[in-house]
Amino acid sequence: MTVKLNLKFLALTLVILVTEIAIAYYLKSGFVRYTVGDFLASILVYCALLSVLNIKSITAAIWALSLSFSIEFAQLIGLLDILNIKHIKIASILLGSHFSIADLLAYTLGIITIYFIDITYIKNENN
Repeated sequence: MTVKLNLKFLALTLVILVTEIAIAYYLKSGFVRYTVGDFLASILVYCALLSVLNIKSITAAIWALSLSFSIEFAQLIGLLDILNIKHIKIASILLGSHFSIADLLAYTLGIITIYFIDITYIKNENN
């Protein structure tokens, strides 16, 4: 694994990040805010990894899904409360506040979607 800037994935990362910020800012509830937001969050992590690391797509998919699941399970155990950081807004935004099996499904579907888009259309050179 080496550090290598990939402009295609950097551009995707920035577009998805702006989309996620817009969803969070303009939508306060509903399917798009929660489910589509989580779907895109896992894709964001995948693209961010491939924008700076020279790794295989499958490796990025496993790492991104693992990180997404880890954050969700941190919610299950109440990590924000354990660390006494629930009052810190950025921690609450990044780590979330409640566990949901639907979130795990959204993360999984996001990773499956971006992985197959990557290997079929983007053709990441590291596959």
